[in-house]
Amino acid sequence: MVQFAERGSTAGLQALRLDISRAPTQGLLLGFSPAEGPTVIDVNEEWTAGTIQLPSTVFPSPSSQVVHVVLTVLNVQQLAMFQQEDNQKGKVLDDTVVGIVMGDGDISGLQDPVKLTFVYQSLPHVSHALPSLSLVRCRLKPRLCLQNVTPLCVFWEPSKGQAGGWSSRGCVTQPGVKKTVCSCDHLSFFTLLLNPALDRSMAQMLVAVANAGCGVSVAFSIFTFAFYIFLRCNYKQFRSEDTLRVNLGLHMNLVSSLLLLNVAFLLNSGLSSRASPGLCSALGGLTHYCLLCCFTWTALEGCHLYLLFVKVLGTYIHHYLLKLCVIGWGFPALVVVVTGAIGTYGEYSIWTMDHQTAVHLCWINSEHLLVHYITNCGYFGLIFLFNTVIFGVVAWKNCHLWRSGVVQGHCKAWKVVLAAVGLFCLLGATWALAFLSYGSSSVPMLFLAAILNSLQGVFIFIWLVVLYYPRAEDTSSSLAHIVRNDRTVAVSQG
Repeated sequence: MVQFAERGSTAGLQALRLDISRAPTQGLLLGFSPAEGPTVIDVNEEWTAGTIQLPSTVFPSPSSQVVHVVLTVLNVQQLAMFQQEDNQKGKVLDDTVVGIVMGDGDISGLQDPVKLTFVYQSLPHVSHALPSLSLVRCRLKPRLCLQNVTPLCVFWEPSKGQAGGWSSRGCVTQPGVKKTVCSCDHLSFFTLLLNPALDRSMAQMLVAVANAGCGVSVAFSIFTFAFYIFLRCNYKQFRSEDTLRVNLGLHMNLVSSLLLLNVAFLLNSGLSSRASPGLCSALGGLTHYCLLCCFTWTALEGCHLYLLFVKVLGTYIHHYLLKLCVIGWGFPALVVVVTGAIGTYGEYSIWTMDHQTAVHLCWINSEHLLVHYITNCGYFGLIFLFNTVIFGVVAWKNCHLWRSGVVQGHCKAWKVVLAAVGLFCLLGATWALAFLSYGSSSVPMLFLAAILNSLQGVFIFIWLVVLYYPRAEDTSSSLAHIVRNDRTVAVSQG
């Protein structure tokens, strides 16, 4: 039997003491909110605030004495309690801590956990979307960058550090859109800690790393164009053989899109903080256009491999490279014009929890995030899925040709491996790292993705030099040359 014994409140603290003389067979359901404090609620009652589910196993047997259960709801700011050390990051949801104390002893190691449900309309935004060449995840999944926040169920552990601290030991976090469920195997003072994926200094460091990488990538993209001109001027086969011209032409267009994206990001990073609304919209649209061009030319690389390796009936496409250029540069322009017409682009800032601006850029504004999810996340997801399938087929056929002896004597193993790795990068592998970075533990992955993506121009330059220099015969390790020697397909500009 449950009886109300005493209810009390003071500034920043609300408490409820219950006398339990008989263990509830279905456990005990309690409610809490920052405004109303703790209360007992009925199972059939409609309750929209937080809840506490105490399992029946936490209570004593029916023959035991009356047990006192004390529930408290505390405001940590008003009471100046549960102040974590400076090296601990995170914000307490609604500044609310829920305490559960039973009897005089310590209750832990419960087989049936205590479940606390923290309810919210939406998690507070620690930041907004960031479209940078550096913060790759933010470009593909902006709300997951300094994301809003990552919720974590914690309790106060007095023995942690010098003055105590928050710990998640024994608690399991089940986050949701409107609520987070905490399942803990002990009783204590609990809260939902909101951890930013990145703090201000880390975000600025990430942008600085990307700026440096973009600068290097711009230089090597220019070196790539110089190398292309060198091949065209000094080796006749790069002017006369259609397959080589198309392959290199396709690669040069991808390098061009990467060069433009690097330049656009550097301009965005340097000018966005002092740009007028019109200029900021233009910078946002330019950055989005360059990003879509990179994705589109990545898709065209995959389509080209499809024609070379999968459709083996001998394909001739009139003005092939010209048509690829119309798609590669025209389709992104169409998308940006349509999205820009509805006011998609504008200022976008990343804010820390104390409302300081971490990074300011021009990108898709927060009112049109659906545009981002469709044109960036969805578009790249489809492209990468298609390119992964194509790469698998190409790798399988290349191995088959190797075993059958078609390419024996022409290819060095290390060049084949290099060709495969280079192709996989061309098909968007480094961009896919964005999907592997999530939560506060993703900081190393964010830096890895930032470095690899901002240095794509360097990788492509090295890849092309190794495969195509000094003479066309040395390009026999490239997959396109294998196909040409096998005479299974001929693709030409006409």
